[in-house]
Amino acid sequence: MKGNIEERAVGLAQYIIEHRATVRGAAKAFGVSKSTVHKDLRDRLPGINRALYLQVQAVLEQNKAERHIRGGMATRKKYTGK
Repeated sequence: MKGNIEERAVGLAQYIIEHRATVRGAAKAFGVSKSTVHKDLRDRLPGINRALYLQVQAVLEQNKAERHIRGGMATRKKYTGK
C-alpha cells in the first residue's frame, strides 16, 4: 500500500475509524512507519477529505486520553503474566 499517497491516507483513516486502532497498530497493519501514519493523517488528510479527518481526530484524541491506562495494563502483564 505504498503506491498512491492519497489512497494510503484515506485507507489509514478508514482503518483507524473502523478498528478504533492506534497509530502503532495502523502502521503495523499497513507496513509503514508511525511517522508516515502521522504525516498522512495530520498533514495530508485534511486537504483530501476534511470530514474523514475530523472522524480520525476524534479516535486519535480518545486513544491519547486512554494511553496511560494501556501503558499500565502492559506493565502489569509484563510483570505478572496476566
